[in-house]
Amino acid sequence: MKKKFAVLAFCIALYLPMIAQVTIKGVVSDAESKSILTGATVKIGNSFNTGNSLDDGSYIFKNVKKGNQKIEVSYVGYETWSQCYYITRDTVINVLMKKKTFLADELVIKAIRADENAPVTSTKLEKNEIENRNMGQDITYMMSMTPSVVVTSDAGTGVGYTGIRIRGTDPTRINVTINGIPTNDAESQGTYWVDFPDIVSSVDNMQIQRGVGSSTNGAGAFGASLNIQTSKLNENPYATISSSLGSFNTYKNTFSAGSGLINKCWAFDARLSKLYSDGFIDRAFSDLKSFYVSGGYYGKKSILKLIVFSGKERTYQAWYGVPEARLKNDYEGMQQMLDNWYITQAEYDAMINSDSRTYNYYTYSNQTDNYQQDNYQLHYSYEINKNWNANAALHLTKGAGYYEEFKNDDALNKYGLDSVIIGQDTITSTDLVRQRWLDNDFYGVTYSLNYDSRKKFLFTIGGAANKYDGEHYGMVTWAQYASNGLPDKKYYSDNAIKNDVDIFGKLNYHINKKLNFYADLQYRTIYYSFFGYDDDLQNVQQAVNLNFFNPKVGIVYKISPSNDFYISNGIGNKEPCRDDYVQSTPANRPKPEHLQNLETGISHTSRNWKVAANYYYMYYTNQLVLTGQINDVGEYNRTNIDKSYRTGVEIEAGIKPVKKLNIEANATFSKNIILDFTEYVDNWDDWSQVNTNYSETDIAFSPRVIAGSQVEYEFYKNAFITLLSKYVGRQYLDNTSNPDRAIDSYFVNDIGLAYSIYPKFMKEIKFTLLVNNVLSEEYESNGWTYPYYAKGKLIKNNYYYPQAGRNYLAGITMKF
Repeated sequence: MKKKFAVLAFCIALYLPMIAQVTIKGVVSDAESKSILTGATVKIGNSFNTGNSLDDGSYIFKNVKKGNQKIEVSYVGYETWSQCYYITRDTVINVLMKKKTFLADELVIKAIRADENAPVTSTKLEKNEIENRNMGQDITYMMSMTPSVVVTSDAGTGVGYTGIRIRGTDPTRINVTINGIPTNDAESQGTYWVDFPDIVSSVDNMQIQRGVGSSTNGAGAFGASLNIQTSKLNENPYATISSSLGSFNTYKNTFSAGSGLINKCWAFDARLSKLYSDGFIDRAFSDLKSFYVSGGYYGKKSILKLIVFSGKERTYQAWYGVPEARLKNDYEGMQQMLDNWYITQAEYDAMINSDSRTYNYYTYSNQTDNYQQDNYQLHYSYEINKNWNANAALHLTKGAGYYEEFKNDDALNKYGLDSVIIGQDTITSTDLVRQRWLDNDFYGVTYSLNYDSRKKFLFTIGGAANKYDGEHYGMVTWAQYASNGLPDKKYYSDNAIKNDVDIFGKLNYHINKKLNFYADLQYRTIYYSFFGYDDDLQNVQQAVNLNFFNPKVGIVYKISPSNDFYISNGIGNKEPCRDDYVQSTPANRPKPEHLQNLETGISHTSRNWKVAANYYYMYYTNQLVLTGQINDVGEYNRTNIDKSYRTGVEIEAGIKPVKKLNIEANATFSKNIILDFTEYVDNWDDWSQVNTNYSETDIAFSPRVIAGSQVEYEFYKNAFITLLSKYVGRQYLDNTSNPDRAIDSYFVNDIGLAYSIYPKFMKEIKFTLLVNNVLSEEYESNGWTYPYYAKGKLIKNNYYYPQAGRNYLAGITMKF
């Protein structure tokens, strides 16, 4: 009897919450024309209940809690609609959306964004999420809690040179655009975030696409894309002062202001920022300055907007890393480095007298990187009619700067200098200081034409034509023996030109209420002219022409109002980078990389919880990796690997167990495999190379497990505490799966505190505190390896980038 009663009680406990739940449904339409709006975003209160209107404009939410509920609907080009209701039974709420009296900023990057109904694996970060952590760390750290992301910092603090990997994909394979304008360096193909100091303070939102993603402009999206949109129109005047101060003499001061909408059509915004940090690593300071200004005309059918932003950085180099022997206080290992002539006596003395985790190889006082980059964007959008709109943008990026370094006992003939004869002695090498310069321009046009039927389909045709013109050169600024050197004489000069043209077409077709078809076709052509080795090992001007076709196709199926399924298959192609071409001959020039990418996922959303899981398979042909092999011009160039793949499952979940508590987590479980790999290791005893064959080894810097979580609790009105946790599994430094050349797994926790007050004399005063690595975990997030044989022994010779222990950032933001 007791058992039956317990079962009955359990059933009643399950049933009671259900009878307290109702259904809300309705149709979203244009208030003026009464035409339905497909794809409008509908949100129910402070819950996970978020969905989109279907091809007949309808939406439906089941299991909505009775009581006060706020319904919010947004759609590009329309004013956000929101109403509060007291819900006691199943309710129909039809929504009439009013068109904005001016065109929306979202149209500027709509063409390269993944649409809500596109079968693309993506995550979007909104402005409020970004602002909560913006206290001086780089923009990559704002993305660190998103799925499959690993971030790292040379200086150990997240300020200065930082990097990001997504699914193990390195920055040279991650396409980045700001307002649809490509930002990857045309030659190295990486994005140097240090050139955009505090750009995060001018960001409205970011979309992170994992996998091949949708077509975008610039460098090939060969594993991920980051689409960044800067500040959108703020209709009301505002001013914001933000300051933060923290460990390692880190500080950030930012002032921003906007005019609001003047005469219902003009708006201006500006930001000025200054950042500084001494860094965790010895002498690894960052001195950063930036500004952002924009001015725009917002008409009923058009936008004309000029955006200018600039960054100037001076950072002390921490590129070399910390030797494993120093990191582990292995004095025998450090002595071995001296005995094998890997370091000089002076370098050895500096090493053993340093702290094991903050050691910096560089000691020259001006071992710095110095660069300024100015970005100009002119955007124009025009609504031809209710179905058609067009976008175009002109852009120019001007960059110039150098890194300076001290070279010990370097050969004079490397710099075109004659040997120096003093008495009976002939001097062939000298201590010197050199600067390596890059002076480049990148400019072009992007465009798109969009047709939105507002019911059945959305079609876009777009593309870009960009040109890069860069000069690489070097100068010796000081030498112990100057020989026949002259001030400002260039000891090398290398001009490069790259033309990059692409065109793409995208189609989202709503076959019926449940099924959406997606197709995306891109054609890209590249011309690259550079100074490199010919088959006779002479440096001459050369050129390559490449043509790529990148198709993607997929479907999204709405199983029910709360459950979605998608599947897609795409192809990506990517050209080799500058060093691959410059440091090889035409006979041994590497081939472009090729990627086939399958993505499939399913998601469920309800009032208080959500869960999504996706599977991916990325199959590479001719992926370029370092093998240690010396090529025909004596360089350690990357080599094409015939077959390799990444496959894994990404899981995201969120729950709101009580009103003031929000828990979100994600995890990635993956395999990242090279099927056949040959390693080449230098033998210093006879100057040969020892090769070893491997099968099914892990791709370097690709952890099998990545997980993160955020737990946020409002413990007092407008006062929040957040625990951020991140786990990254073991990463191998090369492609041999050798545990002696690996970065250990790590688990790091940060705690954030935020409290806002709203006085009458200003909009908001917000106090923030971020405690990074609260448990002082000793970990390294990046590294490199150069194994070699010396005196008959294999020396592993690993280098790591230690990250700071417990450190603090406190800030105050005042909004007027």
